[in-house]
Amino acid sequence: MEKKVSSVLSFRAIPFAERLLLLLFALSLPLMNPWVRGDGVGYYAFARALLIQHNLDFAPDYQHANTSFRDGRLDEYGQPRSEFRTSTGRLENHFTIGPAILWSPFLLVAHGCVLVARVFGSSVTADGFSAPYRFAMAFGTLLYGFLGLLIAFRLSKKYVEERWALLATLAVWWGSSLAIYMYFNPSWSHAHSAFVVALFVWYWLKTREHRTTLQWILLGAIAGLMLNIYYANAMLLILVAVEALLFLRDAIQSGRSAEIPGLLSRYALFTIALLICLLPTLISKKIVYGSPFESGYIPIQLWYWKSPFFLQVLFSANHGLFSWTPLLFFSAIGIFLFWRKVPRVGGAVLCTVIAFYYFIASYPDWAGISSFGNRFFVSLTVFFVLGLAFWLQRCANLFRTPKVATASVSVVLACFVFWNLGLMFQWGSHLIPARGAVSWGAVAYNQVFVVPGQISGQLHDYFFRRKEMMRQIEQRDVQQLHQQTDH
Repeated sequence: MEKKVSSVLSFRAIPFAERLLLLLFALSLPLMNPWVRGDGVGYYAFARALLIQHNLDFAPDYQHANTSFRDGRLDEYGQPRSEFRTSTGRLENHFTIGPAILWSPFLLVAHGCVLVARVFGSSVTADGFSAPYRFAMAFGTLLYGFLGLLIAFRLSKKYVEERWALLATLAVWWGSSLAIYMYFNPSWSHAHSAFVVALFVWYWLKTREHRTTLQWILLGAIAGLMLNIYYANAMLLILVAVEALLFLRDAIQSGRSAEIPGLLSRYALFTIALLICLLPTLISKKIVYGSPFESGYIPIQLWYWKSPFFLQVLFSANHGLFSWTPLLFFSAIGIFLFWRKVPRVGGAVLCTVIAFYYFIASYPDWAGISSFGNRFFVSLTVFFVLGLAFWLQRCANLFRTPKVATASVSVVLACFVFWNLGLMFQWGSHLIPARGAVSWGAVAYNQVFVVPGQISGQLHDYFFRRKEMMRQIEQRDVQQLHQQTDH
């Protein structure tokens, strides 16, 4: 009895806003989709092959993959085609190993439970493909995505009123691309990236005024994990670079030049810790490609560094960031407001966001191929929450009372969220193409006349006939892919 009372009291000790977030997280668990498909095949392959086979043989993962992934990769006998072999004789896998690192605690528990169950007569296969493993993977992804949002909320409320931090967190949760990669496509890396970037930004801010040696090492370790998960996250290191430049400038201007060698040694320690924690990526790439520095992606010298797709990345019908997720336009404005309000920290944040934007705009596949919105920017979720919170607080000044401001802002945010949910439904059910540009006229028509009529039936199938529903979605995806290829 005492333990129950204690647990209830400890839960009530959690601030109301965080209790609300936890409740919404718990209520959203049935939306979790234990599905490995597309890019997720490559990410999950690292976890499964190492756990089950103790090697990096991805042939079983190719063979168990969804149809659109298998097509072109397997021959008529169901074996991987030779052109997908690297110089080391292994199957190529250009996806990162970082998500596998974060999934490992959940998959180890699932594997242990499956092995114990088999001792007692269970027929569930211990191959990494069966339901317990996929549910463990999906739950891990969902939890990491939620923790990223929780960190973003806590960070934002240090700079704005809690109500605006909470509303911004809820809006970005359901009004951006993040939800797709938390729930519908959990085997992809984006929710993990949102989490570890938020963790890195939070710890950078928490320790930036004074770091112990251990804190420098830990910050470098988080940075290494961040790069293991998503290579584009290297742009987040600009936070540390700007910090270093400002500290060096301050030391020189204040006549404390004697401190510079010690300062440089601490940043060197950070770099060493980062490189050590990046070893999983370097070793896996050495095994698969024969070189620790071969990513498997388009070589960077072929990127469009001199003519980036600046406008297309933001406004194109082909997965533009603002055209698909318009809520984030106001987040971007808020990031500028944050820079004006807190210039030293905000300047580093703004430089980082601009560098990330330039990096993605220079990438030949900037649209993300099969992507909901521009999925690459999910990594910046913590900044989108912070920026939106700042924008909301600025807008609140236009209203007579805080209650009127909260109610009005909530209605507007709800409109963005409902639009995004409808668009997610269209994309997931293939009412619109998953690849390439969409017709905004068709999107608007579907939002008004098609989605309301179909969504209840589709939700029923999602909860009670999901396996068949996913099979049908995959068939429609393959059909659309073939039609686009034929054209």
